Amino acid sequence: MNPDALNPDALNPSIEFSLLMPMILVFAGGIAGVVVEAFAPRRARYAVQVALSVVVLVVALVWVASLAGTRSVAILGSVAIDGVSLVLQGAVLVVTLASVALVAERTRARVVTNAAVHAGHQSDHFAAQAATVPGSVAERDAERAGVQQTEVFPLVLFAAGGMMLMPAANDLLTMFVALELLSLPLYLMCALARHRRLLSQEAALKYFLLGAFASAIFLFGVAMLYGAAGTLDLAGIAASLAADDPGREFAVVGGALVVVGLLFKVGAVPFHSWVPDVYQGAPTPITAFMAAATKIAAFGALLRLLHVALPSLVDSWRPVVWVVSILSMVFGSILAMTQTDIKRMLAYSSVAHAGFLLTALVSLDGTGISSVLFYLIAYAVTTLAAFAVVTLVREPNGAEATTLAQWAGLGRRSPVVAGAFAVALLALAGIPLTSGFIGKFAVFQAAAGAGGGALVVVGVLASAIAAYFYVRVIGAMYFTDPDPDIEVLVVRRPATAGVVAAATVATVLLGVFPQPLLDLVNHAASFV
Repeated sequence: MNPDALNPDALNPSIEFSLLMPMILVFAGGIAGVVVEAFAPRRARYAVQVALSVVVLVVALVWVASLAGTRSVAILGSVAIDGVSLVLQGAVLVVTLASVALVAERTRARVVTNAAVHAGHQSDHFAAQAATVPGSVAERDAERAGVQQTEVFPLVLFAAGGMMLMPAANDLLTMFVALELLSLPLYLMCALARHRRLLSQEAALKYFLLGAFASAIFLFGVAMLYGAAGTLDLAGIAASLAADDPGREFAVVGGALVVVGLLFKVGAVPFHSWVPDVYQGAPTPITAFMAAATKIAAFGALLRLLHVALPSLVDSWRPVVWVVSILSMVFGSILAMTQTDIKRMLAYSSVAHAGFLLTALVSLDGTGISSVLFYLIAYAVTTLAAFAVVTLVREPNGAEATTLAQWAGLGRRSPVVAGAFAVALLALAGIPLTSGFIGKFAVFQAAAGAGGGALVVVGVLASAIAAYFYVRVIGAMYFTDPDPDIEVLVVRRPATAGVVAAATVATVLLGVFPQPLLDLVNHAASFV
């Protein structure tokens, strides 16, 4: 090779630290957390890890806010800092902060017997509710979690770093690295449940095996796109395909494989088989983190891939998006109707919501981008609220009480908790005056503007189907008598209660006053 032909910038790349600092801070926090695990005294790890995680995430969030309006690339163009990446990075950091609060919570259990409620002895019920059970299984497990499972905090930070990098990836190699950075910690965290450990480990194994296949498919697609375009840069791929390159057909297959790898992460049909098992088996705080933040990262990568690298192949990939969107909306809604487990119901609900989000991808203008951004933020907030509430209702052994029968009469036992869950369910159903309604209206409007009227019709019908199983849970909480033989635990979790309260208020505010966020995402809806 002729040394004179080498690009001097490639030999001496400049690293724009100020643009990358939010991600650098999160990754550095994860590394510092590993050092804490190795050298800090066992009893001190919990406090140090929580403080380290919160400080790192808050500083990174402030730094992201300071970059507002920036449109630039870093590390030889491999990372793009623009409105889309900054909005999604901020959303990931907020979700991660809330998830750290859920993970860090130490449980104190309060026994509530349905017999007292069923018999109408409200005074006995409240007395039982106020009594902390000394030495309960839940308390011992919580204490053991604070001492022995603090490794979850650096894992959360590493996953969050990958999720921040993924929507900012401006070439396929960086996107693949980000995909693995967010996936590997999630595989581990899914196996860390303290109750029903076999179910948790089985979920982690399924997620790992299917995720490995998806990563291999993604990487094979990257290789094919590189062979067709001669570059991994997204803009370079677009330029090559726009020039009627002879490898155009080869690029269509490669692009399809890359999209399949990303569709696996968002849990779209037919790549959704891992979703219900993993959501059910993983610890609920990890499920909340995974359900909210992974969709943000994967859809951010999908937006950048389709809008920046593959716009000239729109006639090839748009029909595929149509089919996957319809299948996800219909099958997700129908299968959710058959579930009697709350977490599995929310899992199939997430499959349906992936379909709703995909409807906006048929639009290649700013309306499609902004509607996806708004929907992702609204969905993440509502999902956090729903799963946070699930962590508050438990069996006497400390495991989550997730069957529908155990939630019967929750509106009488804990009206505030049931009310927050009802608001989350109504938002997921897309009822007016909630963020879910505005989000669905935005993505359907974008689809209709791009000629996707049929998608909108299917989406409205799927929303009507979905409303049934959401309302069924609300009916069980408020209008079904509880089984007097069932005991549940109500846990005292101040940080979780704060997350539920903040997410519930945000869900309502985004439904009543959505304009500030709509203005933000409209302003940010462009790629560098």
